[in-house]
Amino acid sequence: MVDLQIENIMQIIANAGNAKSEGMEALQYAKKGEFTSAHEHLESANNSLTQAHNAQTKLLSEEASGTKFEVNLITIHSQDHLMNAITFIDLVTEIISILEEKKS
Repeated sequence: MVDLQIENIMQIIANAGNAKSEGMEALQYAKKGEFTSAHEHLESANNSLTQAHNAQTKLLSEEASGTKFEVNLITIHSQDHLMNAITFIDLVTEIISILEEKKS
């Protein structure tokens, strides 16, 4: 079961990183007033967050079923990465909304 843990942890880290990158792209497009592209990147960011969350849910479900996982630095790092990505995307979404309102 350790392989399941590492596989899902890496999925969390990779997808959270992708979400942050897509969020930054979205913000850059919004700053230029290109809101269609900004929203496309936000959608991609949210898709990546969903994939990261799904990997996290697999780990939580396995643990709830009695599987014991080792809590190590990479596990903690994955959770930190995911929470930061979620917060970042929430903030980018609000900034884009403000930029859109100012443009109207």
